[in-house]
Amino acid sequence: MRIRKTILGLVLAFSVLGISAVANALTLDEARTQGRLGETLSGYVAVVKPDPEAAALADRINQARRDRYRAIAEENRVPAESVARLAGQKLVDRARPGDYVQGINGLWLQKGNTAP
Repeated sequence: MRIRKTILGLVLAFSVLGISAVANALTLDEARTQGRLGETLSGYVAVVKPDPEAAALADRINQARRDRYRAIAEENRVPAESVARLAGQKLVDRARPGDYVQGINGLWLQKGNTAP
């Protein structure tokens, strides 16, 4: 249960902060909204369409996530890949309408509006 709470906190941090260190640089939130980056079930973001700026952002975000997943895994004595997959499922599930997510078949899907 502790690992799930830790991962939930991690997911919220990734969603809210956007992990951008440079002012005026592309943020994760902007990249998602613009359809440039999407969430994957692996726990990492990926470039939806070829784009050097989005690719550089994805590299930075994924390195930060990799480091955090590793720390959580060590604390809980589980494989880092398990932490990443659990976070990935939560990030995909929580993607906003219009955001891109990568399905298990590797194809990009745009999340629809789930409201009635």
